[in-house]
Amino acid sequence: MPNLLEELYAGHMMPDEMIVSRDPRYRPVCRQISDLTEYWHKKLGEEAFSELEYLLDLHAKANAMHAAAVFSHGFKLGAALFAEVFNGKDELVRPTSSL
Repeated sequence: MPNLLEELYAGHMMPDEMIVSRDPRYRPVCRQISDLTEYWHKKLGEEAFSELEYLLDLHAKANAMHAAAVFSHGFKLGAALFAEVFNGKDELVRPTSSL
């Protein structure tokens, strides 16, 4: 089994590219976005659609920044939970009494 840290460092792991929603509504929503994008492209023409596309790109960048922050926070929270569990392991075991 490959070392996860080495694989991540080498760029072989791209967590944001590996995650695909399992929500059954996800693909229909993506299809609707695609269809509506095509509709507005035809309706607005090249110049106006380019301006709209720029706005959509900015929105996508903001969403990506938010997703990165959520990932980082979740990772830190998970690590903190593990640290708390490992540091408090004595609390989970009943002390033995001296006879």
